[in-house]
Amino acid sequence: MTVRVLLADDEALVRAGLRMILEAEPGIEVVGEASDGAEAVSLCRDLRPDVALVDIRMPRVDGIQAARRICADPAVDTAVVVLTTFDADEHVVEALRAGATGFLLKSMPRDQLVTAVRTASGGDSLLAPALLRRLLDDFVRRAGTSSARPPGLAELTPREEEVLRLVARGLSNAEIAGHLVLGEGTVKTHVARVLAKLGVRDRVQAVVVAYESGLVRPGGRS
Repeated sequence: MTVRVLLADDEALVRAGLRMILEAEPGIEVVGEASDGAEAVSLCRDLRPDVALVDIRMPRVDGIQAARRICADPAVDTAVVVLTTFDADEHVVEALRAGATGFLLKSMPRDQLVTAVRTASGGDSLLAPALLRRLLDDFVRRAGTSSARPPGLAELTPREEEVLRLVARGLSNAEIAGHLVLGEGTVKTHVARVLAKLGVRDRVQAVVVAYESGLVRPGGRS
């Protein structure tokens, strides 16, 4: 099955480089290019790509606003992955909250880019656990945690809440299965139920909820 990709970056050379790498791979097709966020939103609605690689810093409409509009459109089922130059970009968490599946560094090796695109098309989040926790720790220290717990948290069973805490620590399904002595399939079911009850798109969004609600504290405390 071909993975259809949209590229959004205000630098033509960056788009050309991404296109060259991706189209050299079997099963990946670049279906469009956008030079700003507004154009990216429009093309996602018209072309319905599987994955949109969106630069976080663009004129007119930036990557965060573009991600929010794309992810909020019920007619568009596109995984948005933001691109950034710096791994400590202060806007990355905001992009994740807007609905982005994850983010990638423009300096990444080409094989990682290809793997990331395929991963995003499969519905998985794209963020190294250590980097995710660092970003969220920094975010929570700056913004504090909300005293209000989202309604969906109250609906979680004790086991589902435990799974969410482990997801927020950056553990994979296999690692959670080992930690809780469960089958990996059972863990996948728990994760799916957590996402449904919280009303979020993916694991990254669930982690943001866990941090913002105070269920998980900076530094791994919970």
